[in-house]
Amino acid sequence: MARINQKAFYQNNYETYGVSAEGVAWDSPQTQKRRFSAIISCLGDIKNNTLVDAGCGFGDFYLYLKEKNNLPKTYIGLDLCDPMVKEAKIRTGCKIVQRNILKQTIPLADWYVASGSMNLLTRMETRIFIQRCFEKSRKGFVFNLLCGKEQEGEFSYWVPHDILELCRPLGVKVQIKEGYMEGDFTVVLRV
Repeated sequence: MARINQKAFYQNNYETYGVSAEGVAWDSPQTQKRRFSAIISCLGDIKNNTLVDAGCGFGDFYLYLKEKNNLPKTYIGLDLCDPMVKEAKIRTGCKIVQRNILKQTIPLADWYVASGSMNLLTRMETRIFIQRCFEKSRKGFVFNLLCGKEQEGEFSYWVPHDILELCRPLGVKVQIKEGYMEGDFTVVLRV
């Protein structure tokens, strides 16, 4: 079970902050874009690829890719929360599906990305989320996590070494990107 009720958490954020970076629990649009930039730097040019945004929120990553002229051939967004799915469909015009990534079927794609999608998950749920997304990716999975010592509270924190250990059973090369902002790191799993 998640550290807290994810649907209730994001529904409350949506009702409080609306369609915004804060509505998906980021501090600001600037920190959200800094995380997106780190993900893109790991993906490179994705124009001929399919991409699944696992935990797409309001579709902000798609809009960022569009702004950077780096849209994939096909983009699919997955999210747990109905209001976010509805908003993302309107904002992106793409296929956005309400989906519990831990329990329901997810599509095959060249790349999977997840920005902030695991910040409320337990250790075991994070392992399952990573494994499921990676298994459905033809080229790889890029995701970010909050960096720090694990503690009580709503959010889950990781240190890069622990993620390396968590991903070791997948038998893949793991790349860690740090230094783009305090308290965050990005992980790349390549097939």
